[in-house]
Amino acid sequence: MQHRIIVLGAGYAGATAAGRLARRLYREDVAITLVNAEPDFVERVRLHQLAVGQDLGPRPLSRMFAGTGVEPMIARVTGVDVERGTVTVVDASGAPGEERELEYDTLVYALGSGWSDQGVPGSAEHAHEIASRAGALRLRERLARLDAGRSVVVVGGGLTGLEAATEIAEARPDLRVALAARGALGDWFSPKGRRHLRHVFDRLGISVHEHAEVTGVRDDRVVLADGTSIEAAVTVWTTGFAVHPLARATALEVTETGRIAVDATMRSFSHPNVYAIGDAAEAMGPGDKPLRMSCASGTPMAWQAADAIAARLTGGNLPDVPLRYVNQCVSLGRKEGLIQYVTADDRAVGAALTGRFAALYKELVCKGAAWAVAHPLLGMPARRRHVVREPVRSAPTVRAST
Repeated sequence: MQHRIIVLGAGYAGATAAGRLARRLYREDVAITLVNAEPDFVERVRLHQLAVGQDLGPRPLSRMFAGTGVEPMIARVTGVDVERGTVTVVDASGAPGEERELEYDTLVYALGSGWSDQGVPGSAEHAHEIASRAGALRLRERLARLDAGRSVVVVGGGLTGLEAATEIAEARPDLRVALAARGALGDWFSPKGRRHLRHVFDRLGISVHEHAEVTGVRDDRVVLADGTSIEAAVTVWTTGFAVHPLARATALEVTETGRIAVDATMRSFSHPNVYAIGDAAEAMGPGDKPLRMSCASGTPMAWQAADAIAARLTGGNLPDVPLRYVNQCVSLGRKEGLIQYVTADDRAVGAALTGRFAALYKELVCKGAAWAVAHPLLGMPARRRHVVREPVRSAPTVRAST
């Protein structure tokens, strides 16, 4: 009898977990199904590039996982019953279809996050988001129709906002690009990092509105808390992410933000046959601080979960690798970058790489992450791919959430 593992979501975390599980559990008594609403792996960290017209090569899941033992299923998840151990899905094509119910022994929940309008009036109606491929393509189409001299305002001074503003300004020097940030520009970077960031923004002609709280978005401007406004033919919203709402509707223990509460192995506190990774999970890092939503967090969380699942099913040793940060990699267009070195708990230190070398560093990081996802079994001896070991252990008993 096969042990059924279902992975929900094929972003960086989900796709990495599925591939690592295949590497650890390539055997006939384990079935791994990867459920995703899109047929391709989407490089989310490059969506600001897609938005300005750069082409990202397709990465079909069927090709990526061919011969790995992972079965991709293109479907949209509509429900999870953690008491019965089932997932409900529907055809992701949009065509009318009946829901299907999938049974699992182990579930890896990696449905990630999407953009959040933060409840700001008009943002949902008038702003563009780049947290999804569809959103980036809509912005791409809008920017392509935008005449020279028009204004683009990027709302949000985090990493996504910095990358979006510089990418747009570099690709379209004929536009007037502005950034509205609640704090000071890059105020979490080191002095060297902040100086370089301002240098790049000045060179690209990006106007910066610091300590600016956006309280409304209209079709031609954004409104600030002090009553002033900034002209905006196009508004790009990058102020934060919200997790998929599905987890909150289950019996899983979740935090106030709807993220699944997990232990150091990414295992749900309330349901031990459920693991959560990436933006969907709240795991504690160094200094007892929650890991931030990012690819830098999601990938090691996926490794941890996959290794823990394999260990528990085969009687191996549980992973004991502390999750920590090393740097923050920021692209500032195609020619500039900023690599800010950080402490284990993600606080900036004095050291930083800047300029073209930093841009190359960030590009290598992005390529390396996508390459690793697309080659899950690389380096694994062929003879190991066909070994059938002793049957896996039974799935743990599910206990109800309290």
